[in-house]
Amino acid sequence: MRRLSKADIYQTLLERFKEGFVKLSQIPQPHTLKDMQKAANRIKEAIEKRQKIVVVGDYDVDGVVSTALMHQFFDSINYPITSVIPNRFKHGYGLSKSIVEELEDVDLIITVDNGISAIEAASYCKEMGIDLIITDHHTPSDTLPDAYAIVNPKQKSCNFAYEEICGAQVAWFLIGELKKQMGLSLDMRQFLDLLAIAIVADMMPLRHINRSLLQAGLRYLEESQRPAVKFLRTTLKKSSFNSEDLGFSIAPILNSAGRMEDAQLALQFLLAPSFFEASLYYARLLALNSMRKSEEKRVFEESLAWVKADDAVIVSAGEDWNEGVVGIVAARLVDQFQKPSIVLTKKGSSYKGSARSLGAVDLYGLLQKSATYLDRFGGHKKAAGLALKEHNLEPFRQVINRHAAKLPQELFFEEESVLGELPFQEIDWELIEILERFAPYGESNPMPKFAAFNVEILEKRLVGEEKNHLLLTLQQNGSIFRAIKFKHPQPLQSSVIDIIYYPVRNIFNNSQNIQLYITKIN
Repeated sequence: MRRLSKADIYQTLLERFKEGFVKLSQIPQPHTLKDMQKAANRIKEAIEKRQKIVVVGDYDVDGVVSTALMHQFFDSINYPITSVIPNRFKHGYGLSKSIVEELEDVDLIITVDNGISAIEAASYCKEMGIDLIITDHHTPSDTLPDAYAIVNPKQKSCNFAYEEICGAQVAWFLIGELKKQMGLSLDMRQFLDLLAIAIVADMMPLRHINRSLLQAGLRYLEESQRPAVKFLRTTLKKSSFNSEDLGFSIAPILNSAGRMEDAQLALQFLLAPSFFEASLYYARLLALNSMRKSEEKRVFEESLAWVKADDAVIVSAGEDWNEGVVGIVAARLVDQFQKPSIVLTKKGSSYKGSARSLGAVDLYGLLQKSATYLDRFGGHKKAAGLALKEHNLEPFRQVINRHAAKLPQELFFEEESVLGELPFQEIDWELIEILERFAPYGESNPMPKFAAFNVEILEKRLVGEEKNHLLLTLQQNGSIFRAIKFKHPQPLQSSVIDIIYYPVRNIFNNSQNIQLYITKIN
């Protein structure tokens, strides 16, 4: 394995961004999204005519944030709106005819982070004389809904510079166009704290505008006066955040509402008018997250029985699995077996569930090729939702595996992020500054990891509420660092180990030190 210096690491990371860094000032204008001006004009008209506007979101973090952004905008101009976040268990995904039927005296519906597959609902809106504006980022099918306007960067006729943005970003651009057309004095920074959470939670590639918006959002999280964010800073004991904090500490808790009960709770937390009310909503979210962990563990263990060594895609199904956790379980199966995974739960005589991919495997493309056996599906390359009849389960498993088996094997490998061997003597504040220069890390810009060999353990103990994290003091050739390995409850047998790790700036009680995050111990 190549032995690295700080100069080697800098050059390697610089190569990832050979196209350069996109500045906030270089972000495309909202009107370059197809139908954006048409959508904004219709919303402006609705406001001027005091028409009833309903925003329909989604039950994941991206959808909840998108809904929160729209609420925040309309609150800023003192215009009342109604919002609906479909209940996963009652309504299913996205805008549907049943949701429209529940609404009264509506003039305009705006979807955020959904709607691109709402063919039936769009037709019903037209029949009822309701104008429908769809804002979404999921991959469109060949047939589009018959809506007043569709704003989606993945439309074939859309000339927006970047396809891979999340639903909350599309909503943010819509707000930007409304600001322009209505001549508003509106600081677009006020939305960036929530926008950053959505970008990370929806696993957007952290290049081009996603990187610049996330960086700006992380900075704004430090000063945001939003009660929910002030509460998060306090309860998580954070004065600043990184992408890992958003992805592993905040997003799962927000997601737990939609997974276990109703995503409306997460929306109420984000829009809480006071610190105290935010604390009440957060306590309920924590309880739901605990329930989610327990159910996830059960479904994961039961889904292992469906894993077949010869299959290129894992397809598992259960009779009573909570549909709120099947997406997480699919992701865990991907991590453990390095295969695209689909986890389904039975609803009457049908199955519905979620799918997750890895590497460069186009999951949406595989579902398209297997669509004969599906009642419906939607999503993008990395993640999707689907439903099918019970009798089609086995034929679907066979056909999707047949198509996946034809793909080049290299597509199934995640981007390699272990750059080489980095001895402890190379770890200093200069290295930390190099790593931080290319942050935030995440999808398409993985955190660079390093190997260190023959590392001596000076101290070790289990920490955390469940005593399942390993805290270590390590030494190599006289250089000593504290290190942590998350989810490692088993004891270490040896006093000398090899590790895969990355160093981070650890801030605690106003003091700073360099800590190693270990991802693998040999």
